[in-house]
Amino acid sequence: MKIILTGATGYVGEGTLLELLKVDSVEKVLSVSRKPTGIRHEKLEEYLVSDFIQLREGDAHFKNYDAVFFIAGITSVGTPKDAYVRISQEIPLHFADIMPDKERMTFIYLSGAGTSPDGKQFWQQVKSKTEAEIQTKGFKRAFALRPAIMKWAKGQKHIQTMQYFFLPFYPLFRLLGQGNSMKEIALSMLTLVRDGHDKLAITPKDIIELAKKY
Repeated sequence: MKIILTGATGYVGEGTLLELLKVDSVEKVLSVSRKPTGIRHEKLEEYLVSDFIQLREGDAHFKNYDAVFFIAGITSVGTPKDAYVRISQEIPLHFADIMPDKERMTFIYLSGAGTSPDGKQFWQQVKSKTEAEIQTKGFKRAFALRPAIMKWAKGQKHIQTMQYFFLPFYPLFRLLGQGNSMKEIALSMLTLVRDGHDKLAITPKDIIELAKKY
């Protein structure tokens, strides 16, 4: 597979990238980001862009890929609403719009556990709308990945402070079906590309089961 990945300089994106590069069936990963990843690997190519909104249809960098793993995002905590909508909705939808070869591509959007159009929190509504609109973009398949607590991969550098707080409780989250490893995140998305799924929204428990199949 050839994968386009966004967000590789963030927590989930970096962990996912490290795990993808270990998989034999992954031929190439194109990281699209504002900053270099700092990772060197024969399978990895980097495309640095200052503003995703300035990307245009027909960009030759995006030709002949099997899937987009759109992981770039931001926490809603402390983020103004207009900025959150731009990053969590406008940018991923624009990125989906400009992709070529949609009829053969799978688009996976990193959402979050608890996303709902009826949610009381602003981020739940924004991500829910993004999930729904991606379904209308003409891709072969499109999914929303909704993980909860994620444990970092070996070798990760971009680890959020709050992840250290969650670490002692990770075994409990696993028992409750609300914890995933970065390896499971990566492998579950590869399974979705290869096999598809009958659900749009992929829960933490789904992620565990899909990862086992790859």
